[in-house]
Amino acid sequence: MSWQSFPKVELHLHLEGGAPAPFIAGLAAEKHIDIAGIFDERGGYVYRDFYHFLKVYEAACTVLTGPEEFYRLTLAVLEESAKHGVVYSECFLSPDFCGGRDVAAWRDYLAAIKAAADQAERRMGITLRGIVTCIRHFGPDKARETALCAAETMGDFLTGFGMAGAELVGKPGDFAWSFDMAREAGLRLTCHAGEWGGPEMVADTLRDLRPERIGHGVNAIRDLALVDRLAEQGTVLEVCPGSNVFLGAATRTWKGHPIERLRERGVKVTVSTDDPPFFGITMTSDYENLERTFGWDEEVFASVNKVALDAAFCDGATKERIAKRLEATR
Repeated sequence: MSWQSFPKVELHLHLEGGAPAPFIAGLAAEKHIDIAGIFDERGGYVYRDFYHFLKVYEAACTVLTGPEEFYRLTLAVLEESAKHGVVYSECFLSPDFCGGRDVAAWRDYLAAIKAAADQAERRMGITLRGIVTCIRHFGPDKARETALCAAETMGDFLTGFGMAGAELVGKPGDFAWSFDMAREAGLRLTCHAGEWGGPEMVADTLRDLRPERIGHGVNAIRDLALVDRLAEQGTVLEVCPGSNVFLGAATRTWKGHPIERLRERGVKVTVSTDDPPFFGITMTSDYENLERTFGWDEEVFASVNKVALDAAFCDGATKERIAKRLEATR
């Protein structure tokens, strides 16, 4: 069967990281901003390593200068997701890139993103929810400002809070205040850990920040006691296998990726693409590689999507509606 048309739930997608390179290049041309150095001769993104990737990512964001650009970006990203069968998506949104963490400015950006999401749902049938993320390498003080943006704007659309960025900068506990604020406001919590850090980073994140989901988490495989703890506690991992293989996080090969070993040991795993145009991947290509490498079939993918939907940061009515769409092709 074609995995492209198979209905999918994606929980780990950075909005700016989903920006198609031609979209960013077009905006740069409109605004006469020279960021040609972030593209290769074929028009795709180019960078040397993960830390250079973060610089290229931030350079791409310099052309996203106002709510209108984020409206257009959201439509472009959701159009690409819908093209690959995604019926429900959760995107990481960064007030750092949307008004510099000013709450009033952030409200305008968020309104534009939500308006685009509403239009995409009407036109493309894809449902979006937002998760505000602080940027770890920007430091704890800026994370507090980001948490305030999230707490002030939570609602039916903005439902979660998390942390992304350079995982090896600082300690999880440095950001506990921000996570406590978000939790007290009623936001649901996720946090990147175990992509570049080892199993101890996953354990420290669970202890100090108490998220219900972990972004990536794949290096937990190096400590089977921790893996068993994840399984027992029902912690959901937002695994991004294509991203991991491309960047060399945990593995450089699909065969060496731990997603199947984690799943076999009882951990709740899901599949997402992280920053797909930066890595030359899609949800379709990840599904194809999982089938080719581990023999995943329709039953396995349906089970993984059910795990994702159960863990989604949305209300019960939305889950019921999406569940019917997941069942429609079975």
